[in-house]
Amino acid sequence: MPSVGTARAMAVLVTLATAFVAATAVAEPAAGSKLYQHCAACHLPTGAGVPGTYPPLAADFRSQAVTPAGRRYLTLVVLKGVMGPLNVDGKQYFSVMPAQSQLDDEGIATVLNHVATDIAKVGEGFVPFTPAEVAAVRAADSGLSAQQVAQLHATLLGK
Repeated sequence: MPSVGTARAMAVLVTLATAFVAATAVAEPAAGSKLYQHCAACHLPTGAGVPGTYPPLAADFRSQAVTPAGRRYLTLVVLKGVMGPLNVDGKQYFSVMPAQSQLDDEGIATVLNHVATDIAKVGEGFVPFTPAEVAAVRAADSGLSAQQVAQLHATLLGK
């Protein structure tokens, strides 16, 4: 049987761990929103984009965030940028999104999760992006260009 001192120490540790988990759960959405501010310059705070220039994020993101190939593409868009024609919601976009090289794997996962939950509202069944998932894409696709990322988008659409 543990001593009273050991039991109190364990109770304190459990309380601290619970507080840390709760604080992390609250902080992550705020971090995602803050990181997305850079994206909002083109895609707007709502993710609606700018017609003819910057595509909207919601529908395209929703369909891609639930398949392995789509998740890879979304991660690559942030990692490598995208350049070339994109067809989103039946409209053509001819612009350039630069690579977001200032973001580490955790930052990329955080901003993708923000877009998924707060902008695209992917909903039930969505599995959050993880830094490990981003790191795996980074390692596997290090040689891709922004133009090749755009070509992946067309492949996802079956074109």
